[in-house]
Amino acid sequence: MSEPQAATKPHMEYEKVLSGSSTQVAQFDTHDKTPLQRFQHFLHGSPAAVPLIVLLLSLAVFGMILGSKFFSAFSLTLILQQVAITGIIGAAQTLIILTAGIDLSVGAIMVLSSVVMGQFAINYGVPVPLAILAGFAVGAICGLINGFLVARIKLPPFIVTLGMWQIVLATNFLYSANETIRSQDLAAKAPLLQFFGENIRIGGAVFTYGVIAMVLLVLLLWYVLNSTAWGRHLYAVGDDPDAAELAGVNVKKMLISVYTISGIICALGGWALIGRIGSVSPTAGQFANIESITAVVIGGLSLFGGRGSILGMLFGALIVGVFSLGLRLIGTDPQWTYLLIGVLIIAAVAIDQWIRKVAG
Repeated sequence: MSEPQAATKPHMEYEKVLSGSSTQVAQFDTHDKTPLQRFQHFLHGSPAAVPLIVLLLSLAVFGMILGSKFFSAFSLTLILQQVAITGIIGAAQTLIILTAGIDLSVGAIMVLSSVVMGQFAINYGVPVPLAILAGFAVGAICGLINGFLVARIKLPPFIVTLGMWQIVLATNFLYSANETIRSQDLAAKAPLLQFFGENIRIGGAVFTYGVIAMVLLVLLLWYVLNSTAWGRHLYAVGDDPDAAELAGVNVKKMLISVYTISGIICALGGWALIGRIGSVSPTAGQFANIESITAVVIGGLSLFGGRGSILGMLFGALIVGVFSLGLRLIGTDPQWTYLLIGVLIIAAVAIDQWIRKVAG
């Protein structure tokens, strides 16, 4: 039997092949990023930066135009009072949008919770703390139903919350008989319901307990979202629910918990709303759902989920408050406020798309 040919023994050719190969060390592409690219990466890593920059610029512009008329302790704290309800409901909306959902029912849940608190305390004679708990229970139940339909039945969040908005709105008017509970009755029988309307004065600054509640709520949720497993799971579900499921996150349970907590926060907003207007009105807070979405979008949170900061939502709410007060002090037509806010919403979404290219 003849000896195999060299061609059939490729292992004998290794040295010959290696001797003809390149000896250059592998290198990575290290070209410097342009300033614009570096700025884009900075914004991608700090989603609250854009609304903060816009907020500071708007404060500076109105400050230069109006001077001390705008830059006074009273005026600046007045902005906080005006956005307190939006900030609380915006916190609830933030949790939903971070999961790539949306909640059109937050305003209606807020108002129904406030009506239940007032009806139980004034018309049913229930102790005020229990009446408040009843309002929170209503908010939690509404949120739980939303979460169940989205997570278990797999219905689109937009459709679910649109339907819930109509159902809760109708329930609110039917239950309350469209009657307002007057501030005098609350002050006499249930002053605790007006608690968030009370204020603390520090020099010329006026802080209501509603403002303090909003700030504490935002700080608490900021900590939870950034420093707990629940917060990390929420971001993961919003970014890619399938990948989160594979990583061991119970996506259905997570979504139900998010919508339920959102409903509870809406009930807190209902209690704060009573303090803000002094009475229990079934027609109050008509635009809270739109205002909360506006604050979230201007605040730099991505409507595609998984990216954004609750601090950005607060900055977004403050931007709306600054524009509203500033333009009012200048004496312009109120419609200019809506026009500029509309421009800000479109610009915020366009910037979000531009920033997302970094991740892509």
